[in-house]
Amino acid sequence: MTTRNTHLLFLVLPLLLIFSCVQKKNDQNDLKKNSDKNSRKDYMSMIIAMDTLLPKDSRKMIYREDSLLRNLPDTGSNPFYHYFKGRRFSLEKKKDSAMAAYEKMIPAHDGDEVDLLKNYTLLDRSSSNGRMVEAALMNRILAFMQKAEQSKSRLTHYFYDLLAKVYYQNQNEKVSLDYVERYYKSHPYKSHPVIKQRYYDVSFLLASRMGDYDKMMRSNVSARNFARSIGDSMAIARTYDYEAQVYDRKGDHRKSIASSRIYFNYLKRTNSLHDIAFNNLATSFEHNNQTDSAIYYYKEGIAFAKKNPQGKQKSFCYNGLMNAYKRKGDYAAALAAADSAYNIEISNLKEIEAVKVAEIREKYEVEKKDRNITDLSNRNQLNEKVIVQQRWTLGLASLVFLGVLSFFYVIQRQRRLKEKNELLQSENKRLNIEQKLLQVQLNPHFIFNSIANLQSLVATGNANEAVRYLTVFSGLLRNILEQSRKDFIGLDEEIASLDNYLQLQQMRFLDLFDYHINIDENLHPQDLLIPPMLLQPFVENAIEHGFRNIDYKGLLTIRFKVENNQMIITVDDNGEGLTEKNINPQKKQSLAGIILKERLDVLFNSQGREAKYEIEDKKINGEQGVTVHIVIPEIRD
Repeated sequence: MTTRNTHLLFLVLPLLLIFSCVQKKNDQNDLKKNSDKNSRKDYMSMIIAMDTLLPKDSRKMIYREDSLLRNLPDTGSNPFYHYFKGRRFSLEKKKDSAMAAYEKMIPAHDGDEVDLLKNYTLLDRSSSNGRMVEAALMNRILAFMQKAEQSKSRLTHYFYDLLAKVYYQNQNEKVSLDYVERYYKSHPYKSHPVIKQRYYDVSFLLASRMGDYDKMMRSNVSARNFARSIGDSMAIARTYDYEAQVYDRKGDHRKSIASSRIYFNYLKRTNSLHDIAFNNLATSFEHNNQTDSAIYYYKEGIAFAKKNPQGKQKSFCYNGLMNAYKRKGDYAAALAAADSAYNIEISNLKEIEAVKVAEIREKYEVEKKDRNITDLSNRNQLNEKVIVQQRWTLGLASLVFLGVLSFFYVIQRQRRLKEKNELLQSENKRLNIEQKLLQVQLNPHFIFNSIANLQSLVATGNANEAVRYLTVFSGLLRNILEQSRKDFIGLDEEIASLDNYLQLQQMRFLDLFDYHINIDENLHPQDLLIPPMLLQPFVENAIEHGFRNIDYKGLLTIRFKVENNQMIITVDDNGEGLTEKNINPQKKQSLAGIILKERLDVLFNSQGREAKYEIEDKKINGEQGVTVHIVIPEIRD
C-alpha cells in the first residue's frame, strides 16, 4: 500500500512512545531508592533502567536528577550532572546547549563507561537529522561499538541500537534488522514489556521496508500474543493496523478492511483517533474498489485534521482523495483535491526556503566584494604600467632635450597618477577590511543557530520568549546592516549592538556567562563617535572559546572611559585564557587583531593620530581569562 508505507514511520514511532504497559514495580522501587542517596547512587544503572520508563516518567526523572545534582558541591567535575543537564536541554529543544553540556562530561579515562556514554550521546545527536549518515560518522560509531564490545560494557546495546537507526536511514534494512536483534538480545531488561514491545514493533517496521510479508506477520503475531499476556489493549489494537498492512500488500483487500476497522473502532472508542487512521482505512476501501467509502473517510480525515491541528499540515488525505475522484471520473473534484495538496506542500517548503534565502544573500554580498577587489587590483596593475611608461617617456624627453615645458608636464602627470594610485590602494585596503569584517561579524553559522533557536522556542509554545528573542535578533541585524558602510557611529549605538549580541548569546547558551557594560560617569555616549563593530570579534572569542570549556560561570566586563582626549576600552573575561592546545581560538584572536590594526591604521595612525590595542593573558598575573586594551582618539559628534 503506497500511501500507508509512506506514513508507516510516522505512525509507528509516536505510538511506541505513548503505548501503555504494565511496569515492573521492583524496577521503579530501585530507581526511587537510588535517587534518595545521591552520594552513593549508581547513575549508570539508573540511566540504563530508564529505558523501561514511559516517556512522561522518564521526563520527570530527568528534571528531578538535574535539580538534585545542581545543588551538589562537585557539579563541575560530576559527568552525570552535565549528562542530565544535556537531557533537560534536549527535552526543551535547545540542541546547541545540550551538545555543549555533553561535551563537558569528563571520564576517568578513555574507553570507560562514562566515555562511552558521552560519545554515544554525541553520536546519536549528530545522526538524528533523518538524513543519510556519511562514512566518517559511521566509522566513528563502529569504532566505539568495538570498544564497548571489547570492554564488555553494559552500554553495548546502545551502540547496537544506534547502528540499527543509522543503517535504516541509509536504507540498508537487512543490516539494520541484524543490529535490532543484537540490541534486543544484549539489553539488560529485554524481558521488560516496554523493551519487548519495542523490539516487535521495530522488527515489523524493518520487515515491511524489506517486503518480507512472512516476517511481518510473524512479528505481528508475537506482538499480539505478548500484548494479550500483559493486557495492553492499545498494543493489541495496533497489531490489527499492522495486519491490515500485510493483507493489503498481499492483495487481500477484504481482510485488510476488516483489520483496519477493528483498529479504527478501537481508536474511536478510546478517543485516540488521528488523521493517519482515517487515511489508512480510506486507502483500504480504495484498493478494494469501494470508492465512495474511501472518499467518505478521506474527507473525514481532512475534517479531523482541521479540527485538531498538530505541527505541519499533511497532504496525504488530499492525495488519496484526488486518486479516488479520478477513479470515479470526477476530475473537477480531483483537481480541487490536488490543488489543496499542492498548497500544503508549498507552505511546508517555504519554511526551508526562508533559511536558504539569508544564506544565499550573504554569499552574494561576499562575492560582490570579491569582484570589486579583483577589479581594483586590475586597475592598480594598469596604472602601475602607465607610471612605468611615463618614466621612460621622461627619460627619453631628457635625452632628446624636448624642453623644460615637456619635462614639467611629465612630472605633473606622474604626480597625478601617483595620487590616483594611492587613492585606489586606500580603497582596495578599505574593501579588504570591510570584507573581513563582514565575514567575522555576520557569521552565517551564528545566524543559522539563532534562527534554529527561534524555531525551537516557537515549537515549544514559549511565545513570550520567542517574541523577545526575535526582537533582539532583528534589532542586531538591523544595526549591523545600517552601520556596515559607516566609518564612525555613536558610542550609544555601538553599546546597543553589543547589548543585543550578548543577549542573543545568553539565550543560546543558558547559564554560561554574565556580562556588564560599564560606562564612566563623566562620559556621555550620545556625544562620542567610535568605529562600528570594533569590539564584537573579541566579545565573540571570549564567549565561544573562553567560556565554552569551563566548569564555572563566565563573566564578561566591557568598560569605556575617556582620559587625556583618548577613549580607553577594555574587554575583560574570566574564561579559559590563551593556551597552546587551543590553536583555532588563537588563530581567530590573531585574525581579530590583524583586522583591528588595519582599521586603526586607516582611520587614525595614517592621519598622525595615535591608536593602538594590546591583548593581555591574565595567567601571567595568576588570574584566569584574557583582557583586551584598546586606545583610540576621543572623537566628539
